[in-house]
Amino acid sequence: MPSPYPGMDPFLEMQEWDDFHTTFNTVLRECLSPALEPDYLVRVERRVYVERAGTEPETMRRADIAVVAVDSGPATGRLSQVSGTMTAECELPMPIERRETYLVVRDRETMQVVTAIELLSPSNKRRNGDGRREYLTKREEFLSSSIHLVELDFLRGGIRLPVVGALPPGDYYAIISRANRRPRCEVYAWMLRDRLPSIPIPLKLGDDDAIVSLQGVFETVYQRARYDLSVKYDAALDPPLNESEQQWVNPKSTRRAPDV
Repeated sequence: MPSPYPGMDPFLEMQEWDDFHTTFNTVLRECLSPALEPDYLVRVERRVYVERAGTEPETMRRADIAVVAVDSGPATGRLSQVSGTMTAECELPMPIERRETYLVVRDRETMQVVTAIELLSPSNKRRNGDGRREYLTKREEFLSSSIHLVELDFLRGGIRLPVVGALPPGDYYAIISRANRRPRCEVYAWMLRDRLPSIPIPLKLGDDDAIVSLQGVFETVYQRARYDLSVKYDAALDPPLNESEQQWVNPKSTRRAPDV
């Protein structure tokens, strides 16, 4: 069953982002590879970092793949008295190991990276978080190199990526930074009610851009993962919608969003 929304499904952000992030990168690679062969290869890269426990709500913190310590059960909070001293069992904030994937387009002959494609995760947009610092450090490395950078922000929540000046109004963004045109970049912005755009994937100078339909990738991801069977469309959205958007989404009356 297809998504009930014409473009990005806002309920995936809070409920299925782990799986969506991984599946989207996989499908995007499948869609790009035939158009780039035989001159280029698309590969999955990974970065691993440790995120210290913070003060963000658990719903924000659980949206990235994490390897955590074995759970020995919840803290009881019970008090006991030993030799006149009051004791209690509590929990300590534990660091979380994050593993994030992104795509790179490599020149087949030299295996050098030509373009990096990043789909942002909630940890990349959390104010003062380790994930954001880690991502921005990697971003600076890309921007200081000869590698093109494509950034996809399919998340309504969190802090937007820094740009000089103001981003155009939008709920979602794609930013294309061509190495030969920096510091200028191309910004694609769209709203919750819009279909996802088709965007260029820059390659080596002299080669035409590859054009990828983000809407087509999204539709394949949604149907392949069967999110219609798992997403709870009567749940509250975070960030919350304004009154007009809430009336449009209207999750309690139907699973199919109104026509735009």
